[in-house]
This record gives sequence, C-alpha cells and structure tokens, in this order.
Amino acid sequence: MTLVETRRVTAAGIARAARGISPAFLHTPVVQHDDMDDWLGARVVAKVESLGPLRSFKGRGGDWFMRQRTSTGPVCAASAGNFGQALAYAARQAQVACTMFASRHASPLKLARMKALGATVIQDGEDFDAAKDAARVYARTNGIEFVEDGQALAITEGAGSIAVELANAATLDTLLVPLGNGALLAGVATWMRAVSPQTRVVGVVAEGAPAMMRALTGIQVDTHVAVHTIADGIAVRVPVLDAVNDLRGLADDVVAVSEGAIVAAMRGMISHLGLVVEPAGVVGIAALLTAAHGTYGERVGTILCGGNVTTEQLSEWGVLRAAVE
Repeated sequence: MTLVETRRVTAAGIARAARGISPAFLHTPVVQHDDMDDWLGARVVAKVESLGPLRSFKGRGGDWFMRQRTSTGPVCAASAGNFGQALAYAARQAQVACTMFASRHASPLKLARMKALGATVIQDGEDFDAAKDAARVYARTNGIEFVEDGQALAITEGAGSIAVELANAATLDTLLVPLGNGALLAGVATWMRAVSPQTRVVGVVAEGAPAMMRALTGIQVDTHVAVHTIADGIAVRVPVLDAVNDLRGLADDVVAVSEGAIVAAMRGMISHLGLVVEPAGVVGIAALLTAAHGTYGERVGTILCGGNVTTEQLSEWGVLRAAVE
C-alpha cells in the first residue's frame, strides 16, 4: 500500500457536517449508569447510535454524502446492511435510484430494510468484500456512481459528527471506537485530536476480522483469508486504502476482541441498560470487559453504533437466553 501524509479529513469538514446533517440523525442519547460502571470497572459514557431512525450511526454519513453530491444520477454500493439502509434512505429523500449489493449470507433483516427503503438489492459473493467487487463491476458496466464507505469523504465527515456531540457531553480519558471500513474511527479520531487531544482514541476490531488492524500496524494483510465473526458490520477482509491513509498516525491503538467477549457485551447491554445492540456495536464494551486497553477507573467513552439484529440471531448466539436467566 502507498500511504500519504496529508489529511483529507478535517475538523472543519466535520463541523460543517454536524451543522448540515438532518436533525433526525443528530443528538442521539448519551448514557451513563452506575450499574454499567460497576460491571465494566470504568466510568462509561455510551453514545447510543442504535436508537437513531435507522438503528445505526450510518444515517449521518449517508445523509451528508447525499447533501454534498452534485449529481442526480443513480448510485451503487455494497453493504453488510447498515450503510445500505443509510444510502437507500438518503437516495429516496433525494429521489435518486439506489442499487445495493450484499453478500449471499447477509442479514435477512438488513436486506429487508434496504428494500423497504427503496433500494434495489442484489446478493452476490460469499462475503462483504466479494459483494463490493461485484458492485464495482456493476457500477462500471452501467455507468453508475460507485459509493464506497471509508473512501467517500462526506461519509467520514458525517460519522465524525458523533464525536462533536460526545465531546460536548463528557471529557474522556479513552474513547473506544468500532473499526470496520474506517469511516467512523477516522471521523471521530480527527475531531477528538482537534478538541480533546489528551483523549486516547482506540479502534476495536473482531479477532476474526483483523485486516484493518493489521494494515494500521504495518502487518501484511492476506486479503484471501476469510473473516469469521458475528459482527458483520465490521467484518472487513480487504482494507480501504483511503481509510488506512486517513487513520495512519491518528488512532492511538487498535485492539481485537473475541467472539465470546462480543456475546458477553451484548448480554450485558440487555441486562444492565435494557438495550439491544448488534455485535459490531458492542466491541468497545467487549474491549472493556477484556481489559485490552488498561482503562480501569478511567472515564471511557464508546459508541454503540448499531442495533439491527433479530431475536432469532440473539437466540442463535446465546445472547437472549443468558441475558434473561
């Protein structure tokens, strides 16, 4: 990979996004609770993006992307489901045709919601990155704009608007951020570096999907190795080069969490906060549970970035049974 030193993601761009995104996606709840603190051994500040209109932070970036776009032509993208819902929603608002690609194993719930929001959904490929390859070919063949989460600057700026609200709500020692394609971490870390440079910003991946962590720590990424995680929202096999460039030297650390820790974090969200959060959304909590970052007693922020999950999935993973026992 060829990495660049200049920063395309700026605090000024994020501030513009925070002012311009639809109010429907802004000012999601910030939750602090003694029970959660006792459970996790830290003073936890959770930004609950799973309670937004699309049950995911992706609505911010999708909305801002479409508002910044000058073309009225159709768009095409790939998604595990949450970004697809965001782009479909924004495209419908702008009266733009939207085609979304997803893997053959994508969540039925997320597929149904993309379709309900007006997207044409095509399933192709064994995983998200294979679906993305198919989407690129489709877009090129049909002369349609291909939109890549992690590459499109406006999407990263929109994601960064979360940090604007979180930094206003609390002064944090550490901020744990789910790391998939990289837009969320790049946007959030850029803002925190500008307004709260003392805050340690840590990306969190699933152990079964370490590609972005490996890319950021200079370890060779084998893009042919399959990902194995229930956290479909961060199940990245092929790093996005622009996102890697954006993140280089920006995040203080990247840690990986196990599937067991993810399930335990989901159980805890139900038991301690009464919140159903999808696997990718709880990896920051999972990192706290495993003490992978040395934050005992600190004020620690995290972003519960999505909640698009079914009761069938919760039962399959053993989350519901353990949470209610």
